[in-house]
Amino acid sequence: MKKKEKTGNIKKNYGEYHFSGKEFLKYLGECVMLCFVADYLFYESPWVLLLMIPFPLIFMKWKKQQCIRERKKQLNYQFRDALNAMSVAVQAGYSVENAVCSCTRDLERLYASDADIVREFHYMESQQKVSVPIEELFFDFGERSGVEDIENFAAVFYTAKRTGGDMGNVIQKVARMLGDKIDVKKEIEATLAAKKSEQRIMSFMPAGIIAYLKITSPGFLSTLYGNPFGVCAMTVCFGIYIFAYWMGTRIVDIEV
Repeated sequence: MKKKEKTGNIKKNYGEYHFSGKEFLKYLGECVMLCFVADYLFYESPWVLLLMIPFPLIFMKWKKQQCIRERKKQLNYQFRDALNAMSVAVQAGYSVENAVCSCTRDLERLYASDADIVREFHYMESQQKVSVPIEELFFDFGERSGVEDIENFAAVFYTAKRTGGDMGNVIQKVARMLGDKIDVKKEIEATLAAKKSEQRIMSFMPAGIIAYLKITSPGFLSTLYGNPFGVCAMTVCFGIYIFAYWMGTRIVDIEV
């Protein structure tokens, strides 16, 4: 059963993503442009362009996975700030339940009202008013988030709360460990930023060379268009190009 948050929004499943109208048009436009560019560089055939009609489905699915991953990453960073705020509140003498309410006010000052972490803590605050145990709320949040750090915290928090553990110590230790892990992530991202830029530039180089040759020396590549041999050769080159781009993104994508 779906329950509503204080803001009137239903509980969010972070394993799903729904494009807004603006996002849908933006990504669809990018896909159409890529199809036209690929056809111009490798085939110059309207028939091949028609065969690319299913490609937007694959592209939109890929973009959706990217958006889900980025949202989870931002949620993980936001959760670190939430744990720090909760840790301070518990050390100041608040109960865990009251610490959640205090943390919500702090998060409202750090993030926009529609930020995922603010909406989640608003939801927890509203559910506490109808006597839902806080450990169950965190456990539910961890399951829906699909973020390993949040899931681990929720499991530890649930066990400690049910067995009468030192909640202040638990929250403080997890907040410190999560903060250290995120700091390492950000250092790796900063170190890899230049390499990722180089990878993107190198990925566009083959397409740039073909475009340059087509514009400056049209006859040089003319034998590769409009005949079976040329279609086969360009298809192989296109496949190698896509594989190289995928492999390059995988190499510079390091998970912590």
